[in-house]
Amino acid sequence: MARNQQKHAVVKKAYGSLAKRGGSCCSSSGSSCCAPPAPGRPVPEADLGLSCGDPVAFSQIREGDVVLDLGSGAGKDVFIAAEKVGPKGKAIGVDMTPEMLDLARKNAELYRKRTGLNNVEFREGTIEKLPMPKSSVDLIISNCVINLSPNKPKVFKEAFRVLRRNGRMVVSDIVLNRELPASAKRSTDLYVGCIAGALLREEYLRAIRKAGFTTVAVLNDRTFARRTAREARESEVGKMLEGAAASITVLATK
Repeated sequence: MARNQQKHAVVKKAYGSLAKRGGSCCSSSGSSCCAPPAPGRPVPEADLGLSCGDPVAFSQIREGDVVLDLGSGAGKDVFIAAEKVGPKGKAIGVDMTPEMLDLARKNAELYRKRTGLNNVEFREGTIEKLPMPKSSVDLIISNCVINLSPNKPKVFKEAFRVLRRNGRMVVSDIVLNRELPASAKRSTDLYVGCIAGALLREEYLRAIRKAGFTTVAVLNDRTFARRTAREARESEVGKMLEGAAASITVLATK
């Protein structure tokens, strides 16, 4: 199995398990990027606590927009975006994990019953090869997913391909403030926890520009710190990662 396929398999297994138990990738070691679950709207059941930002809040979504969520998971951001685009728009989620897609489609039924809207869709696929035609999307969002890709430049090239002219991409993701030790880079737990696969900040932004995007702006930037004094004393992983990773939200336009 090729290296990229191996990484996809590791991520699918980990997030498939999360979908089955409805849990978070967060751990006591502080190795995960995940935020505490917050009430989702209009489907709180879709919030598994896997976010590291809030791209929808920065997206200025318009009625009638077609929105694509890369790595949509249980569908939290898809449903929030779908309410904003209204009946003339559409929100589409792409995910490669069958268990997550099953959960998202069940949540979509809740969304339809609660809102009366029929403007959501979930498609199976990888974010490196999107199941979308060229120039078909007004807005791309993603929330703590691109760091899990083994080929991030390809993700951004695909995003550029499917966006319409003047389309925009708003993604929240994990980047590194400094290189990680080799032992951390080899850690499967840190990879599925959104850390070991992350790029250095400038490398990440450079990949977006090289994909063809013009305006590239960091809208929000938060460096992670150890969450408790006890963790600081007891977790070697926490000490190693102190100040190493940050959550950023980036706007890019085509």
